[in-house]
Amino acid sequence: LDRASPIRYLSGRQHDDVKPDMIEEIVKAVAELARVKIGALIVFQRLDRLDNLILKGKSLDSLVSAEALVMIFQKTSPLHDGAILISRDRIKAASCVLPLSQNEDISSHYGTRHRAALGLTEKSDAVCIVVSEERGEVSLVEGKEIANFKKKGEFRQELSET
Repeated sequence: LDRASPIRYLSGRQHDDVKPDMIEEIVKAVAELARVKIGALIVFQRLDRLDNLILKGKSLDSLVSAEALVMIFQKTSPLHDGAILISRDRIKAASCVLPLSQNEDISSHYGTRHRAALGLTEKSDAVCIVVSEERGEVSLVEGKEIANFKKKGEFRQELSET
């Protein structure tokens, strides 16, 4: 109901896209995570409320930096399992649990992180970045679609247009 309601526009909630000053930090972090094959799932909240769709793990209020993102997803970090939630230019939570897609047509090429990203984007306007632990592949998930990237420049461009 929140997604269809015009009230959210009156309540001051604005589209919360990826800000230009964050893009380079995110690209650096994602490139490093992909290079060393550390899995990651990053969620960008936009207009839709996500409170009823995700289970927040640990609340944070951190600047978005490459160092922070890489540190969170290290296998030795207590926060590495699950997704991080970015809202209004801040890392708001880590170790979040997302709904899995029930779509049976998803390729077996994709694992749980991709299914979780699809599950959330099927039910909201959120955008997700997935780094595959097995392949070191970077994907951007938006509007029920998965786009894979092998080059930093292409990923940066697509993220800028999100």
